Amino acid sequence: MTEAFTLAHFSDVHLPPVLGGPWPYWNAKRLLGSANWLRKRRHVHQAAVADKLIADAKALRPDHIAITGDLINLGLPSEYQSALRWLKTVGTPANVTVVPGNHDIYSNLHGDPGVARWAEYMGGENETLAFPFVRRVGPVALVGLNSAVETPPFYASGKLGRHQLEIAAEILDALGEEGLIRVVLIHHPPLPNLAPTRRALSDAAHLAHLLERGTAELVLYGHNHRTRLDWLPTADGAIPIVGIGSASAAVVHGEEPAANYNLFTFFKNANGVRIRHTVRGIDDAEAPVRKISETILQTSK
Repeated sequence: MTEAFTLAHFSDVHLPPVLGGPWPYWNAKRLLGSANWLRKRRHVHQAAVADKLIADAKALRPDHIAITGDLINLGLPSEYQSALRWLKTVGTPANVTVVPGNHDIYSNLHGDPGVARWAEYMGGENETLAFPFVRRVGPVALVGLNSAVETPPFYASGKLGRHQLEIAAEILDALGEEGLIRVVLIHHPPLPNLAPTRRALSDAAHLAHLLERGTAELVLYGHNHRTRLDWLPTADGAIPIVGIGSASAAVVHGEEPAANYNLFTFFKNANGVRIRHTVRGIDDAEAPVRKISETILQTSK
């Protein structure tokens, strides 16, 4: 690898819901979710803020953009359609990769294709999806996992399941043999104890065990609406596990910062992969996007 490769990472866009639609969709979870949006979330999440961050990233000319879920809120058909229109403003499927979040797979869809509308952005086509998926972009292999499952009201937990974990292990091993930089994309925090039980990945311990074999160079997630870096020890060194805040947060909300995003620049060297990790974001809706922090992450061979 002689040239740098740059990946922008966004999450938890929470585009405003297009309320309405047939009554069969309006079960208890969606009614509670819409009340939560009207009471609280609509004062935090603004599409214009997400667009401001996307524009900032595009000005820096990343080679690819990854979005780790929660593009929408209530899982209504109108939301999937609106989010697809928004994705097309972000970039083409060749330049943008998405994995779903718990708000994207929210509740009963009554036959609606749901996130399958975004199939081209998730390694599929013609509304056909399979997880995990792989997208090779330059020296990087993006491995998309789906941790989103339907949950009852007041729960936002996730699960990968045995089949997805087994396939992911095989894929990651094979990509390592190819010498690619493996970047895992998932919505829920991928390690135990990073979220309360009702919001956690139920099989995070199994995923952590898989990763402990040194099967990735970087893992990216969202869900918690917070910027965070953890290191997962492996026999060959440690893997950086990086979370990011909401891309649309117009204000600081409790312990959640205003909107930000990750920018990673990858360099291969004799010791493995050197990653420049920059966090960019805003202080409030009116503020310009600025650099918040910059660190160097060195992974082993």
